[in-house]
Amino acid sequence: MPRLEWATKSAPTPLTASLQLDSVIYPEGAGYPYQLAANQLIWGDNLRVMWALLPEYEGKVDLIYADPPFYTNRQYPARVGRGEDSRKPAEWKLAEGYPDHWTNLDAYLDMLYPRLVLMHRLLKPSGTLYLHLDWHADAYARLLLDEIFGADRLLNQIAWVYHGPSPIRSAFNRKHDTILVHTKSADYTFNADAVRQAYDPSTVKTFASSPKAGFGKVPDLERGKVPEDWWYFPVVARLHNERTGYPTQKPEALLERVILASSNPGELVADFFCGSGTTAVAAARLGRRFLASDISWRAVHTTRTRLVREASLPFSLQIEATLTEAWKHSLQTLSQGLKLTLQGDTAQLAGEGLDEVDYWEIDPDWDGHIFRSAAQAVRLPRAAALPTRLQLPLEPKSAIYVRIIDNGGKVNALAIP
Repeated sequence: MPRLEWATKSAPTPLTASLQLDSVIYPEGAGYPYQLAANQLIWGDNLRVMWALLPEYEGKVDLIYADPPFYTNRQYPARVGRGEDSRKPAEWKLAEGYPDHWTNLDAYLDMLYPRLVLMHRLLKPSGTLYLHLDWHADAYARLLLDEIFGADRLLNQIAWVYHGPSPIRSAFNRKHDTILVHTKSADYTFNADAVRQAYDPSTVKTFASSPKAGFGKVPDLERGKVPEDWWYFPVVARLHNERTGYPTQKPEALLERVILASSNPGELVADFFCGSGTTAVAAARLGRRFLASDISWRAVHTTRTRLVREASLPFSLQIEATLTEAWKHSLQTLSQGLKLTLQGDTAQLAGEGLDEVDYWEIDPDWDGHIFRSAAQAVRLPRAAALPTRLQLPLEPKSAIYVRIIDNGGKVNALAIP
């Protein structure tokens, strides 16, 4: 079969990589402090992260959704302001989101190819990969996936269609992405009944009006149909309740369909370009376990806050070893403008600089090593106010550790003996 070749193409080089446990987060204190965290959020370069996961997870992941950079050669900022007018983008407060810049196509493929190879290794024999791209690079990715998985393992080429304004005047507006679906073997999971949808009212009316409709084939109108390979879901910009401000965020309904179709409750779903965390949030809601990672600190922080808001099961935050020193250096002592007071099992945060705080959490019984977040406060997207009072699941014991994160990414930490 044809293969895609380029000057710098090479087999993935094994890397010595490891993950270090930073914290265990118990949303709203649920399960604190004894319940084990079956779900993992990981900060690090996903190539190194996947090499680190191979010894434990090779051949054990049921479903991988991958939404990598699209080869757009653009910079995507994140919206971090609060209480702003969504209709006035010129007034939005922005921060670095993630870059999608490449020297050339070879450099992009050098990034993508080894990661796809490792995803294939991590999948179970019955596992499935959904690779989400658009017109910039989907043709090249299709050839790579055919090489890695086998040309006969393409299950679907899905078009996610959407609408919205466009500045294009010299071509048809580009309003669809491509999701390439490859299975590792012929024995794969596909739950057709879990994703059925109602027939269009016009179809129901047609079959009700004529016994000859459908040329003698009458569908089960009450059961509904399995969706076609084109999906319409509104983009997140049109979904007020889902928007996080993180660029290129995908709608929850899209990921829910992927997860319902290609995994079962209790199985393991992975997303190594997790971005705003939609895969992890949808997986947790649908009773699946998850592995989620990203190289962007803001992506990991956005995912963490969404998981906390969802009040999901406990999850661990791990950091790829090469980033741990940078993380330690980013921890600063508590700003003198902020003050924490404790009364019984209640903590109160006050003082100057509170308007910039995006998230804060407390470990009321810190052991000096692993931060166990027993209570968290999250400023909701577009909300002006941050909860300043936290109810702890137990009265503070030997030591208290507080972490406070502002909307610029600065982390304040304070240990109170």
